[in-house]
Amino acid sequence: MISLKNFALKISCQTVLLAVFSINTFAQVAKLPTPWTEQAQKAELPLNEYPRPQLQRTDWLNLNGKWDYTGGKSAPNALNPQTVASFVGVNQKILVPYCPESYLSGVQKKQEINLWYRRTFELPASWKGKDVLINFGAVDHDATVFINGKKAGSHSGGYDGFSFNITPYLIKGKNTIVVAAYDPNDGKAPSGKNGPRGDYTFSSGIWQTVWLEPVAHTHITSIKLLPDLDGKRLKVLVSTSSAGSVTAVALNGKKEVSQAKAASGTYFYLPIDKPELWSPENPFLYDLKITLNSSNGKVADEVTSYFGMRDIKLGKLNGVMRPFINGKFMMQLGLLDQGYWPDGVLTAPTEEALKFDIEYTKNAGYNLIRKHMKTEPQRFYYWADKLGLMVWQDMPAIWYQNEDTTVNRRVFRKEWKAIMDEHYNSPSIVTWVPFNENWGAFDVKNITNWTKQYDPSRLVNGNSGFNNNPDYQKPYGDPGNGDYVDTHIYVGPYGASVPDGKRAASLGEFGGVGLFVRDHMWPVENNAYDYEPTKARLTDRYVFLLDRVEQLMKYKGLSVAIYTQTTDVEHEVNGVLTYDRKVEKMETKRIKEVNQAVIQAGHDMNK
Repeated sequence: MISLKNFALKISCQTVLLAVFSINTFAQVAKLPTPWTEQAQKAELPLNEYPRPQLQRTDWLNLNGKWDYTGGKSAPNALNPQTVASFVGVNQKILVPYCPESYLSGVQKKQEINLWYRRTFELPASWKGKDVLINFGAVDHDATVFINGKKAGSHSGGYDGFSFNITPYLIKGKNTIVVAAYDPNDGKAPSGKNGPRGDYTFSSGIWQTVWLEPVAHTHITSIKLLPDLDGKRLKVLVSTSSAGSVTAVALNGKKEVSQAKAASGTYFYLPIDKPELWSPENPFLYDLKITLNSSNGKVADEVTSYFGMRDIKLGKLNGVMRPFINGKFMMQLGLLDQGYWPDGVLTAPTEEALKFDIEYTKNAGYNLIRKHMKTEPQRFYYWADKLGLMVWQDMPAIWYQNEDTTVNRRVFRKEWKAIMDEHYNSPSIVTWVPFNENWGAFDVKNITNWTKQYDPSRLVNGNSGFNNNPDYQKPYGDPGNGDYVDTHIYVGPYGASVPDGKRAASLGEFGGVGLFVRDHMWPVENNAYDYEPTKARLTDRYVFLLDRVEQLMKYKGLSVAIYTQTTDVEHEVNGVLTYDRKVEKMETKRIKEVNQAVIQAGHDMNK
């Protein structure tokens, strides 16, 4: 999305609230509480749902909650340290997994850079004889993990999960974990909107769930699932820590659909006869159970998962190139979803809150979310899969791609691959978006080609909004390849792309019309691309815009339209919801009616 700071009004600097956090209470006052703020603040185990729905085990231990914390520029260097920082005299606590810049963390400091976390844990007696994995949903940006003073591993990347086998470092009784996180937020690694040229509050450190789980020494490390509609089968790859044999069972409820066996580390197929297809109208999911037997024939590991049978391809309808879902054109109509929270910044305060944005989008008649410049915990994609919303997944931008290119560009490529790997199995994700509006753009044509080659099962939008460009760099522009020709038009929609011979036309962003809602705005100077004075007027304006989108779909070949945006975000007041999610800024019933009418008009074009 175009920076509103450069587009219209100059925003005033945000007020930084400095407060002292006591161990048991929040001394700060929330700038803009959500309906879930108090619940998250009081939770002993915040976000206590199993965090990895597509590779789930029954036995696990959530490590969210209060940790000892020290951080800041004067704290010990947290970039790949070899020894643990001292916590002598440290009496500050942080509520994991909320970043220290957030209200919910209880810290609420700006850009800590060096972050040190510590807590103790004891393993359940039933885990005796098992290997123990520690899992992190995401830590921004470079993380080093110590168990009982010994280094267990390190990871670089702010948007993908990682795990370490910590068995060699464990002792009987109470164990101590220390996590060092280093995040300069200097724009030399992917950071999206929370980087130095972004619009919003910075975020650092642990921002997704941390958990332990017991496994056998031979265990499943990852699975890869690819629906093949033409072949009526599911392609499966099960990777393991050491060799074994795998049994996969597909289920429709409790009814077994098919079963297949193979060696671990090899591709195999599960037949799916008469597959029930996944779509936004019918988000049907098959359950999947995978069992790993070790070389002695005993069951070593068992995980549950799910999959959806759907495909997305380009095809011509009446001579116009369009995206086809399961063999038919479906107008993709959605919201730009930035996933920011006034209390948790990048982290939704609760599972109910995480689900809320998806549910609202679905209930308002949309069929698409463009997840803009960030990723979400895996449970977000689970709810998109389950409730039936297509997802365009952006790569968070790098900001200084032309400085130290050997290092910075390599970091971008590595993290983009990791994001694609982590979310590969979600049927809701139908399009990858490596670049937005030329922000941090480099080698766009090559990266677009690589993305398409790495995952040919999805569409790729190489540079969404290539017609826009930040003022600090030369525009890369339209890469000329990929699956979409995509412009951003504010307010729009006229001026949107038209399809060419090889690509469908997308209006990757439009709208952005604001409404001031007193007592529900972030305490800064607020702005939008345009404004309406009342809820009724804003609704009228939206219906008018969608009527015009329908004209572009029918007569100019438009196939995608993404309205800005799901919620207000800090200084921006152009959401369909307020930033605190307490006020629907338009008449949802009318919004749903026009959205559904446009989508239905797209369906009718298949007749």
